[in-house]
Amino acid sequence: MSIKVLGISTSPRIKGNSDLLLRRALAGAESAGAGTEYIRLPDYQVGPCIECNACYATGLCKVQDDYQHLLKKILDADRIIFATPIFFMTVCAQAKMLIDRCQSLWAHKYVLKKELITPGHDRRAMVIAVGGSRSKKQFDCIRLTMKSCFDSLQVYYAANLFVNKIDSLGEIEKHPSALKEAYRLGSLLAATNSPPPQKSIDIELT
Repeated sequence: MSIKVLGISTSPRIKGNSDLLLRRALAGAESAGAGTEYIRLPDYQVGPCIECNACYATGLCKVQDDYQHLLKKILDADRIIFATPIFFMTVCAQAKMLIDRCQSLWAHKYVLKKELITPGHDRRAMVIAVGGSRSKKQFDCIRLTMKSCFDSLQVYYAANLFVNKIDSLGEIEKHPSALKEAYRLGSLLAATNSPPPQKSIDIELT
């Protein structure tokens, strides 16, 4: 049975830089024998968390939209690759709305004290983020936000690929090192013959 790898592209731009790296990472996963699925988040209707706290009683989100459909795909996946452009030092708005809706998963785990995933299920995730700023401090917020999200999803945060000073549409295609690393990390993420790394793989490129 092959590993299921779900790629989530949150960029509002079609074939944006983070999106192109995600596609390379999925190609790398396929080279390792994984089955892959690509999702472009802006194609779905996902509203923000309304902080009604109904999930504190049920563990489920009360707001009905495409979130429920996407959540099923996320929970069914063995591996997740989450790709976002960096806006104002953090994930883009589309990504943040999906992340905030995972408040119901936080409630499921920490308020209701219930397991979301069968214990022992090897689930791993990778984050791809691309920003135009020269500062690498922009990556700090990405790490913290995604760590919190993956904790609620009960998935191990296995790797990062962060690239700065990339802004124009398609500019990442002139960065062969980034494309190569995306492919390599996608292949590593999909591997089933090795345990998760004890320390997350952290690649920062300029």
